[in-house]
Amino acid sequence: MTKTTPLTALVADLGGTNTRVALTDGGAVRTETIKRFRNAEHPDLLSVLRAYMADQTVVPDAACVAMAGPVRDGVGELTNLSWTVDRASVAEATGAKTVAVLNDLQAQGHALDHLTPDVLQTILPGHKAGDHAARLVIGVGTGMNAAAVYRLDERTLVPPSEAGHVSLPAQNSDELRLLDWIAKKHGTPGFEDVLSGRGFERVYEWLCDEAGVDAPLDAGGIMQAVNDGSSKIAEEAARMFIRMMGRAAGNLALVHLPFGGIYLIGGVARHFAPHLERLGFREAFYDKGRFSEFMEQFPVHLVDDDYAALTGSAAHLMELMG
Repeated sequence: MTKTTPLTALVADLGGTNTRVALTDGGAVRTETIKRFRNAEHPDLLSVLRAYMADQTVVPDAACVAMAGPVRDGVGELTNLSWTVDRASVAEATGAKTVAVLNDLQAQGHALDHLTPDVLQTILPGHKAGDHAARLVIGVGTGMNAAAVYRLDERTLVPPSEAGHVSLPAQNSDELRLLDWIAKKHGTPGFEDVLSGRGFERVYEWLCDEAGVDAPLDAGGIMQAVNDGSSKIAEEAARMFIRMMGRAAGNLALVHLPFGGIYLIGGVARHFAPHLERLGFREAFYDKGRFSEFMEQFPVHLVDDDYAALTGSAAHLMELMG
């Protein structure tokens, strides 16, 4: 690239409910340009991007959309909204000549080398590894997914994944009853059917059903009851959620061997952060039989950065065009 001025790019983080859009200078997101759009107020991403560009005075050199859904050959479909995204429509809406479409967990993976220490909370210390050790991002929010992150010379490789839809394992009679209950109401249970905001609601609803209690709450209400100690059922729902999150993270660690660290991201993961140690994340993560000691090698961190996917999108474009 021969430009003497920084690359100007448009980056977008497309979720099931909201879309964040921003401009960048090189690999740095210009925070003052970040705007949030409610998806329900727009028919498609093209409309969102046009609305954003209507207020801009520059045409970006490049654009990258990170979206919560599977992406193949530059075309993606949102998991929880009937929107399709492709490079051609993004180019049309933004005027960018270079366009990338990523899964949002891929963008989070590209952000790892650009996170500052103040947004990282260490959950498990693990062991120090080399600079090129594999890493793993696990997102728990509206949905659930995971993606491995590899550093190859000066390039970052983050293969796409849809780990949230892997069949959910169970290790005891309580969990088997939960899986049967979910299967009857919602079909074959995957990770996301427990490890998400609506999944937390399902665990709580199942426990209420088992106890013969009618105390409906949404995810925010359940978490508030956990925080203030007002409901034993909410506390037990949080315990089961955290233990299954620890077990899922441990399973994925054994698949990918991320000696460089595991990074938990997403709004739901952040809400559970104060309770992870107290309610058994460590024990569930290490619970791998004769491989329990082996599990102690993996550091686990929580990422508290709501704009990491935008940063990762900018970083990906810099590598792509550099």
